[in-house]
Amino acid sequence: MFDIKPHAAHWGYFEALVKGGRLIGARGFEQDPYPASLLDSTADAVHSPVRIDQPYIRRGWLQGRRRGAARGGEPFVPVSWDRVTRILAEETARTRAEHGDTSIFAGSYGWSSAGRYHHAKSQLQRFLGQGGGFTSSVHSYSYAAAQTLLPHVLGTNEVLLGRVTDWHAIARYARVMVCFGGLAAKNGLVSSGGAGRHDCRLLMQRAKQAGVRFVNISPFQGDTEAELAAEWIPIRPGTDTAMMLAMAHVLIDSHRYDEGYLNRCTTGFEKLRDYVMGDAEDATPKTPEWAEPITGVPAQRIRQLVLEMTVNPAMLTAAWSLQRAEHGEQPYWMLVALAAMLGTIGKPGLGVAFGYGSINGMGTPRRELPAIAGPAIRNPVGLSIPVARITELLERPGEVLEFNGQQIALPDIRLVWWAGGNPFHHHQDLNRLQRAWSRPETIVVQEPWWTSLARHADIVLPATTTLERNDIASSSRDRFVGAMHQAIKPLAKARNDVDMLADIADALGYRDRFTEQRDERAWLRFMYERWRQQCAGLGFEAPDFDRFWKVGHVEVPEPPNGQEYTQFADFAADPDEAPLNTPSGKIELFSATIAGFRYADCPGHPVWIEPREWLKAPLAKAYPLHLLTVQPATRLHGQLDTGRVSAADKIDGREPILLNPEDAKARALEDGMVVRVFNARGACLAGLRLAPGQMRGVAAMATGAWFNPEVPGQPGSLCIHGNPNVLTADIGTSSLGQGPSAQSCLVQVERWDGPLPPISVHEPPAFAPPLP
Repeated sequence: MFDIKPHAAHWGYFEALVKGGRLIGARGFEQDPYPASLLDSTADAVHSPVRIDQPYIRRGWLQGRRRGAARGGEPFVPVSWDRVTRILAEETARTRAEHGDTSIFAGSYGWSSAGRYHHAKSQLQRFLGQGGGFTSSVHSYSYAAAQTLLPHVLGTNEVLLGRVTDWHAIARYARVMVCFGGLAAKNGLVSSGGAGRHDCRLLMQRAKQAGVRFVNISPFQGDTEAELAAEWIPIRPGTDTAMMLAMAHVLIDSHRYDEGYLNRCTTGFEKLRDYVMGDAEDATPKTPEWAEPITGVPAQRIRQLVLEMTVNPAMLTAAWSLQRAEHGEQPYWMLVALAAMLGTIGKPGLGVAFGYGSINGMGTPRRELPAIAGPAIRNPVGLSIPVARITELLERPGEVLEFNGQQIALPDIRLVWWAGGNPFHHHQDLNRLQRAWSRPETIVVQEPWWTSLARHADIVLPATTTLERNDIASSSRDRFVGAMHQAIKPLAKARNDVDMLADIADALGYRDRFTEQRDERAWLRFMYERWRQQCAGLGFEAPDFDRFWKVGHVEVPEPPNGQEYTQFADFAADPDEAPLNTPSGKIELFSATIAGFRYADCPGHPVWIEPREWLKAPLAKAYPLHLLTVQPATRLHGQLDTGRVSAADKIDGREPILLNPEDAKARALEDGMVVRVFNARGACLAGLRLAPGQMRGVAAMATGAWFNPEVPGQPGSLCIHGNPNVLTADIGTSSLGQGPSAQSCLVQVERWDGPLPPISVHEPPAFAPPLP
């Protein structure tokens, strides 16, 4: 027999199965129609051979090799918790005294836990904030360009992140759903803060059954499930804006746009119309014939699709991945413009929203209730950079970074402290990052495993996994709140992030301020009861904490039958009484604010700007494949990479790369062989998998294979495991959004004929004896 403990992860609620103090498995939540296969890797991760067993310090750091050190290749020295606590308190105080609070960077972007109390980034930033402040980051790698743009255009980011038009409304009122970037069901297996139910696939199916026709505009046919019977319109990567402009041209030229809606609900249409029709600026009409050689989509198919959208009520959407490319702001802005031209924004079940196929919970019918929130503090320094510009922050101290109308003076970072994330997973151009990583004097990492980030640290603190502590899972996108019971004792000398930080705060003189004199259980009770009171004010009576903890979850009832939600409905009904939070109160198809920034790479209305890397660029002669990096189905970002689900998908231990069979044949490559993927920025090994439902000229790799340079600590070394971010460009989407541009990447693929280097990143690094 075994003990059963309710728990939760970003890939869903589950029951942890424990025997003899060891996690032996995980069983999906009984109310979940699609429990994630990632549960099979949970025990593998918790008991992984690369768990960090105690604190370590890089030997060179102890010997004085700090700023300028090539991190990642030196052995680590084991130290005691008492010693590392004293060292960190002294190093933090010294850095502040000599270089100021802004010389400490606490980016810590990541998905470490679905729990809201043991949220590593929040606890770290509370600790550093109470000590005087730090340099931070804003926005998300997932949708940074859109996060900056959409408040200018629609006055909100709710259309990207929040309670978007739900699937019930779409099923009832829409008859065609046009999906740029598809609706990939695999992405619906994860949700920040956890999920009681994975409903997105079921809701898509119901919309199909209700008569909604799906159109998948993507390089991948598999970006929609076969059961949706979606029409696939293959499109050249990075050219969606050009197709949307051509669609707008058809609407204008055929006089099929909703002039009344545009006059009533938008501003700036005249400027966009002149650009589309070729009456201003570049004097090029953006016709379907103009778009066809750019996009690869036949002009006649563009016209037919527009005609269908004017006859049948249409919902427009785009995946988050679409804006993770150079000029990524443009397709989102232009999709809003198309929906406005159709006059559908705010009409029941129609309009525009983003991310339906990007994460679980988007469009799930739910009541408007808050999520449970953990302790937080305002950073007294108030200095933040765009999240994807970490390398520039380290490279360019004293210089200025343009961002959303601001000019950010970049500080000289001396201390980097990371908890709950891994830039060596989610950042681009890892060889460039490695070089910049040598600039700080000290890098501190809190981490359960010897990930690539931990191997590139100076001071490594072993953190517990979620199964070794108590917490509460909660997401604004989900109807459930989950109790996360501690399943096993902390392994070896691992400690909770909050406990290790409390001891360091004690050494610095502010333990009580950091803990607020609450232990773990007191914090969980406080957070839950605060949420319970908020819910009561909104008409939902949640059970008390003790009842919740005993049952293991709270379920918030669905909205009553027939109660659908459509975003912007109040605005569409009366724009004067319910204006948007934009300067005009309307949808800004031309933004005087953005135009006033005078950014050449993001003018005042949507435009087509050729990216530096796409299949029509001169660089494509040397690197003729457009590499798209996708979210994995076998792990969450880099988490669970050591688990059995991830391992079973690899080829000779390498991450797969997908190619059209004709592209493989042209290179004399066969399914299952190991290949070298390369460009001027770097190279990695991958296992070839043929993908007939993929455009020619397009390659695809999942992110998340742990970065494994053949020569540790040497920038430019071959990644032998298949991390595609050695290939992607580290450039901002534009001066406006400064988001990541991972999807603008050209590569070449060739056969690997050499011996296969063994994967070493799934084993502990080298250790050295304590120094005398």
